[in-house]
Amino acid sequence: MEQLKVLAPLDPAFDPIYRGLQAFTQEAKAAGGNEIRITLERNDGLTAVHDMTMLPEGTDDARNIHMAERMVKSMLWVYGGFRVTIAGSQVIYEGIKAQYQKGGAREFDALFMADVYEMPFEVLCAAAKEDAPEHKDSSAPIGRHLDGCRIGFDAGGSDRKVSAVIDGESVYSEEVVWFPKTTEDPAYHYEGIVSAMKTAASHMPRVDAIGVSSAGIYINNHTMKASLFLKVGEDDFKKYVNDIYIRAAKEIGDVPLVVSNDGDITALAGAMSLNEDGILGIAMGTSEAGGYVDIHGNITGWLNELAFVPCDLNEGAMVDEWSGDIGCGVKYFSQDGVIKLAPAAGIELDEGLSPAEKLKIVQTAMMDGHEGARQIYETIGVYLGYTLAFYQMFYDINHVLLMGRVTSGEGGDLVIAKAKEVLAAEYPELKMQVNLPDEKSRRVGQSVAAASLPKL
Repeated sequence: MEQLKVLAPLDPAFDPIYRGLQAFTQEAKAAGGNEIRITLERNDGLTAVHDMTMLPEGTDDARNIHMAERMVKSMLWVYGGFRVTIAGSQVIYEGIKAQYQKGGAREFDALFMADVYEMPFEVLCAAAKEDAPEHKDSSAPIGRHLDGCRIGFDAGGSDRKVSAVIDGESVYSEEVVWFPKTTEDPAYHYEGIVSAMKTAASHMPRVDAIGVSSAGIYINNHTMKASLFLKVGEDDFKKYVNDIYIRAAKEIGDVPLVVSNDGDITALAGAMSLNEDGILGIAMGTSEAGGYVDIHGNITGWLNELAFVPCDLNEGAMVDEWSGDIGCGVKYFSQDGVIKLAPAAGIELDEGLSPAEKLKIVQTAMMDGHEGARQIYETIGVYLGYTLAFYQMFYDINHVLLMGRVTSGEGGDLVIAKAKEVLAAEYPELKMQVNLPDEKSRRVGQSVAAASLPKL
């Protein structure tokens, strides 16, 4: 494969997945390979479909399985699902099934999806593409309801934000530092949420609706999975966390409540501030969070968990400790991505420091003109440019909105500049705009957008 047109300064081994898929497809077509269909079913019979051309069976089955598995993994974390069907290849089906089961390489992914959808995870085989389930999707309008007196609550991993919003105008906003990820007692989380809501309520004559933006996966306002409650035990999670926002809202009153993933609210905040649709929101903080408002201004109900979507085919890529996989977004578009690159940049970081403290050291070095720190952000920008081309396979993107502490300051500008350079050099046909929100939107835009979620 030809060399990248824009190289990652601190990661010469970076092997973008989109480039690898393009080269593999060209090779397979030239060899007269056969086409398979991957389908992924989630709640309510909704189904995502992707067709791939593979090398002729028997020529390089291990490579076929590997490339198909990377696409299955990507689809799982973009769309979500509990049932995978491989149509058109028994060999590839067997290879995928062996990985996505207990004891397999992708056991984490299979068990995670089974938990989210409360269904056993399974991989099925179909003889031909025509025998696989058909594409079925749905989307729904999100937010932009500005009438009345509303509370918007944004639960972050290091601080919580709340806004009191009257007829679309924020009359009060506050940020409070808290430690949800390291606290076992769910009463701590509950009291923090209720306290924020009551504070916002005290600044309005009444409360008509409550909207919540929260990291994690939410179905019908119930918490299915969320890193905010990482330390809460399984029994307490089911008892106290599954309906935590529903119970907290009832303390304020019997009013409409909508809880949504923070990534989708990032995208909604961007759509509202830009007055545009087709927005992919990416928050680079503790992890990589994603959200999407489609070209019709709707949300899709997809997972958008970009932290687990592969972006690098390099076999020596860093392992994500949680999933056990390599080359996934969390190690490229988060504070972990910055920390990973620090040694190559000549920046020593004390292992005793927290990830946030390590990031701060790199940001300070950046402000002091450290060339290695500059190259860290340029490298992340190269990662991003190539990965946005891959994301375009799943999302119809007009604008990419970047948020999160990794993008603050001059570093964020460097990330965007380098990503734009990659897109212009490699993929001029992609017309997406890459932006940072203004400082005010960055700080409170999320909670104000959250306030617009419920319809009165």
